[in-house]
Amino acid sequence: MNAFIIKLLLMALSIYFVGKITRLYKIEGFFTAIITALFLALVNAIIRPILIFLTFPITLLTFGLFLFIINGISLLIVSKFVSDFKIEGCLNSAVAAILISVVHFILDTLLF
Repeated sequence: MNAFIIKLLLMALSIYFVGKITRLYKIEGFFTAIITALFLALVNAIIRPILIFLTFPITLLTFGLFLFIINGISLLIVSKFVSDFKIEGCLNSAVAAILISVVHFILDTLLF
């Protein structure tokens, strides 16, 4: 349970950091980043596997690159539920998802 909370806080920090450094999306504060990370974890656990299953042929044709678009769609879904997290466009959300993943990977590597 502690590992989940730490990973969630690292994800929230990644979301907050990328949001403040870039102009890909707007996020109000760190508490909003925590709520966004919670919703993103929920979307990644429930909706993302369904999207991956439904888009498997196109993912196979693009050698897995379509997964970046699926990650962006996950961020777009989260932005519809969290009021202080605004992101517009699939390209912005796909690039933001990549940057969030990179920052999260770096933080995770430094701490674990």
